[in-house]
Amino acid sequence: MPINVFGYKIEKTKDQNQELVSFAPPEDDDGASLVQGGGFYGTYLDFDPYVKNDIDLIYKYRDMALHPEVETAIDDICNDALVFDEDRVAVTLNLDKTSLSPNIRKRVNEEFDGILKLLRFRSRGHEIFRKWYIESRLYYHMILDPKTPKRGIVELRPIDPTKIRKVKQVNKKQARDTSAQPFTLYGNTEEFYIYNERQTGTNTAGQQSNSGGLDTGLKIMPDAICHINSGMYDATRKRVFGYLHKAIKPLNQLRMIEDAVVIYRISRAPERRVFYVDVGNLPKNKAEQYLRDIMNRYRNKLVYDASTGEMRDDRRHMSMLEDYWMPRREGGRGTEITTLDGGQNLGEMEDVDYFKKRLYQALNVPVSRLEADNGFNMGRSAEISRDEVKFYKFIERLRVKFSELFINLLRTQLVLKGVMSKEEFEELAHDILFEYNRDNYFSELKETEIMKERLEMMREIGEFIGQFFSKEYVYKKIMKLTDEEADEMKKQIDKEREEDPPLDDEMGGPNARR
Repeated sequence: MPINVFGYKIEKTKDQNQELVSFAPPEDDDGASLVQGGGFYGTYLDFDPYVKNDIDLIYKYRDMALHPEVETAIDDICNDALVFDEDRVAVTLNLDKTSLSPNIRKRVNEEFDGILKLLRFRSRGHEIFRKWYIESRLYYHMILDPKTPKRGIVELRPIDPTKIRKVKQVNKKQARDTSAQPFTLYGNTEEFYIYNERQTGTNTAGQQSNSGGLDTGLKIMPDAICHINSGMYDATRKRVFGYLHKAIKPLNQLRMIEDAVVIYRISRAPERRVFYVDVGNLPKNKAEQYLRDIMNRYRNKLVYDASTGEMRDDRRHMSMLEDYWMPRREGGRGTEITTLDGGQNLGEMEDVDYFKKRLYQALNVPVSRLEADNGFNMGRSAEISRDEVKFYKFIERLRVKFSELFINLLRTQLVLKGVMSKEEFEELAHDILFEYNRDNYFSELKETEIMKERLEMMREIGEFIGQFFSKEYVYKKIMKLTDEEADEMKKQIDKEREEDPPLDDEMGGPNARR
């Protein structure tokens, strides 16, 4: 486990002479920046505009999360993804599909419990998931005890995603084919992280931060950092997008239409007077002075002071609430006062509701949750709307992606403590499952109804078992049991028959065993 620059590697030293070469560049599926080989300190790394844009996106996502409608939708997503109760944490480890021995399973479960304690997941799990969902990235520095690395991870320290970036350094060389056309060959790839206290881009207040990009910084070995992202990328796959990205346009439209509605209602709500003042044949300057004199004489100067609750005399009026004064020449009608009506459709909110629905649709949250008078359905699970089913599947996808955090931490912890090697962990990583708590009432109701339907079907075909349907068919097609579950069920039935035989079995009835 050699130390290089900063951090550590938990892998065997590779043969320097062995190099894998390909004509295809390495896949950029983690948002890392690709740079040409030649040494970190000997090469100027200019990641703009990608770094600047990525940091601006993070600030944009954080600003969006402060909007009331977006915050409500995020709360719904986080509350459904992580369900905490008094008895269990929100997520548990399932090793049933692995081929590990009981002792190793016990050790893995203990290390997983230790990881949850390092994360303080019971008290901060909701905050961690919310941060990952909003910013689309999570970075943790896995700190070890340098004197005793076999103790494993002793602390998990979160890192601001605007200060760190993953980099892939690729060794490239030019080659020529038979037609003497040059093309690029890609060799081995070195991965590392660059940490810089300076930030680029604009913050939430709209102020420009210290520029310079991540062209310099601290180089950190990859195994010292735990990193997961949203798994969503742009068309070039060079930039990681967040789950809030497709809601940027609907949110901006909603803000704009809300501001327009407020401005329209304030400006059109009051009824104002229109004064047509006869100025006769006065010259223009004198006519304007005469009109001002009339305005000062009849204008209402009493205003309401909201801070003191008193009425006071003040000449400063809001222009949208002032009356209109129009001069009228001789020969027309005399002085006249009319009333300008206020807005007639001030109560219409269809436009605002439309953009709210678009915002919720962009966030994959059922629109029915937007309506305050739409209560929770406590009836049959079959009455759950299609939008709720789609939302449930979206939550499942979020859980699978978020589970990469536990996989990465568990890999490092098990390898450091010598429970298994990195290669052994990679072989069984796809068999490790994480079970998340679900809403108790909905889960129980769903399972109960499924069992009722299966038992009802069994009663329907019960008289045909042994004639047209076999017991094996019932186990697999009706009860939907796997081979292991069916074998276990048969063993339990035989065991119960031996311990407590049926009454007609003891009396030699028709069900007696021969």
